[in-house]
Amino acid sequence: MSSWRDFFDGEHSIYVSERHKLLHARIIARGIIAAIPRSDAVVLDHGCGEALHGEAVAAACGRLYLCESAPVLRAQLTARFINSGHVSIIAPETIEIGIPDDSLDLVTFISVAQYLKREELDAALHLWLQKLKPGGKLVVGDVIPPDVGMVTDTRALLSFAFSGGFLIAALAGLVKTAFSDYRKLRDNLGLSMYSTAQMETVLDKAGFVGIRQIENIGHNAARMTFEAARPA
Repeated sequence: MSSWRDFFDGEHSIYVSERHKLLHARIIARGIIAAIPRSDAVVLDHGCGEALHGEAVAAACGRLYLCESAPVLRAQLTARFINSGHVSIIAPETIEIGIPDDSLDLVTFISVAQYLKREELDAALHLWLQKLKPGGKLVVGDVIPPDVGMVTDTRALLSFAFSGGFLIAALAGLVKTAFSDYRKLRDNLGLSMYSTAQMETVLDKAGFVGIRQIENIGHNAARMTFEAARPA
């Protein structure tokens, strides 16, 4: 296994239990829904993963694009939403031709920036700016600051597990993760991290007007969410 995409496209130990996965997905869905500007909005959730609460997000907007790079996950999403007329499943490489310019009201990018190299993030930002309407909104969530490491992530997980009722599974999962492909990939490939100033600069250079939000979309309060807009 040589890439993060291969990791997420197979069996992995990111989630310590099914309850952990569902609670995490619910938090993300609530954050996305809160960002939708109106009921007829056109939304792109880029890096949607399994989108376990995708139906709730779809119900809150006029049209939803679920974008996922992992082929197996994308096939599962296609089968799941096959009868939904206003949900489209797309790959990142088809956004250019599959979504009209100046058509999106909202792009969400949650817990994905850490897995991209800087040039990949810059390319994605350039594409989103092209596809968003003037005044359209971008939400980049769960960004990892340089001073947040495994210890902080572990504490956040255990706190989330305690409140969510899966503490025993979390403790077992941490042991499993220590010997998993995730730990090996994190050591070998690393994660992209940004300070508040660095991410705001990245957004500014891409043509957005962005600022860090008070709360992060996700259970880890040490991570950051940024909201940006394409200038009107």
